[in-house]
Amino acid sequence: MRAARIERFGGPEVVEVEDVAVPEPGAGELLVRVAAAGVAPWDAIIRDGRSKVSPPPPLTLGSDLAGTVERVGAGVTGFHVGDAVYGVTNAQFVGAHAEYAACNAAMIAPRPASLNPTEAASAPVIGVTAYQMLFEHAAATPGDTVLITGAAGNVGAYAVQMAVSAGVRVVAVVRADDAGLMRALGAHAVLRSTDAGFERALPPLDAILDLVGGETLDLCMAALKPGRKLVTVVTEHPAPKRPDVQTVFFYADVTTARLRHLTDLFERGRLSARVGSVLPLDQARRAHEMLAGAPHEPGKIVLRMT
Repeated sequence: MRAARIERFGGPEVVEVEDVAVPEPGAGELLVRVAAAGVAPWDAIIRDGRSKVSPPPPLTLGSDLAGTVERVGAGVTGFHVGDAVYGVTNAQFVGAHAEYAACNAAMIAPRPASLNPTEAASAPVIGVTAYQMLFEHAAATPGDTVLITGAAGNVGAYAVQMAVSAGVRVVAVVRADDAGLMRALGAHAVLRSTDAGFERALPPLDAILDLVGGETLDLCMAALKPGRKLVTVVTEHPAPKRPDVQTVFFYADVTTARLRHLTDLFERGRLSARVGSVLPLDQARRAHEMLAGAPHEPGKIVLRMT
């Protein structure tokens, strides 16, 4: 099979598409014939050697995927050969950028019928991240007011949609050219981080979902109500410190149950997938160049297998 791999850590230039053996699914795993796989910033972190969870090279890159079950490993129930599925390969976030991938069955779920494979492959990690931020860690409920920094990014756009559909008021902080997208997604207030003094327009906040950190977060912190939560995926030690605020940092934990929550939102029309540039597997290096700043369409980069 063909796979996008690295033999050493480095920049996009180390990504090579090579012929390798089809993996064998172990106990608790599924062998998935991959139709499409997402490409995301954490793939670059793994590629250049900054990941705390992934193995050393040689390795096949990629975590998000959608495809069909080819084989079912020992001890796996609830899946059958031919099932259309989506999810994540494993806790090390590797192995998806290939024609076949061995996947932990506990991180896979049936693919939403409303999504094609390319759309489904774009969703697992960013969708679960948004879900955990909003509902599990911030514990947002109808009537709450939640601020989302970087709300126009892939995770942020999902969080906005989820919040609006749950009756949570959204204050979106974005760059000027993203304001229209936020209004289209239903954000109740849109503030431009480039406007001097934008923080003076902030209402009292029940939670902050932070996707950018830095000065933007610093300016927003004063509006967070005492005893409420700052939830971030940016850094374990966000500043400024407030003793009356609980700070939560976490890594996404993709599970079958959480993917089923996403599926329900997609099927009820509460979420729409945000697919950006779509490339064939042979252009995996180009996808990594896009991660590094090369022009690409807004939304999640996806590799499509042919």
